[in-house]
Amino acid sequence: MSKFLCVYCASSTKLDPKYYAAAGEIGRGMAAGGWGLVYGGGNAGLMGSLARAVKAGGGRVVGVIPDFMIERELAYREADELVVVKTMRERKGIMAGRASAFLALPGGIGTLEELAEILTERYLNLSQKPVVLFNQDGFYDDLLRFFERMVRENFKTAGAGSLFTVANSVGEIWPQIAHAPVFDVDGLWKKQPGREG
Repeated sequence: MSKFLCVYCASSTKLDPKYYAAAGEIGRGMAAGGWGLVYGGGNAGLMGSLARAVKAGGGRVVGVIPDFMIERELAYREADELVVVKTMRERKGIMAGRASAFLALPGGIGTLEELAEILTERYLNLSQKPVVLFNQDGFYDDLLRFFERMVRENFKTAGAGSLFTVANSVGEIWPQIAHAPVFDVDGLWKKQPGREG
């Protein structure tokens, strides 16, 4: 049975070249490590760089894309499997179901929304799959500070820090996926009565 890494990332074609280079490096590392890719099915931006690198390295690429994006010719048609769905919600569900682990690269509001949903599932004990945030050149520093404020002002429990890990370099990603912390949701809810996530 193949193992798939679900990667959330940007589709923008206007980024600093360093982001595309890192996505390509991650894709090559995935293929070398025996990871297949399940992602949003696009051919542009970091999505395209990642998918092409996985494919070139001999890895399996599974794209999940809504039909309205196919119509805009945004699909990576060289994918080994291209799953066409009707809605964004259906897309996320299939991606999550196929994944053994999750990785968020730098991205925009769509990446942030996907990350938030999978962290919520972890928090509710609907998933124990590893989640890694790739904080390339401090891209997610402000988000991490926001999470810290949530904890400081009691909007988020301190123990929820084990929902994900942060990789500051490509090389840190793979050991974090392999040795992800287990989130003890039962213990957290018992210790924090009445507090919301």
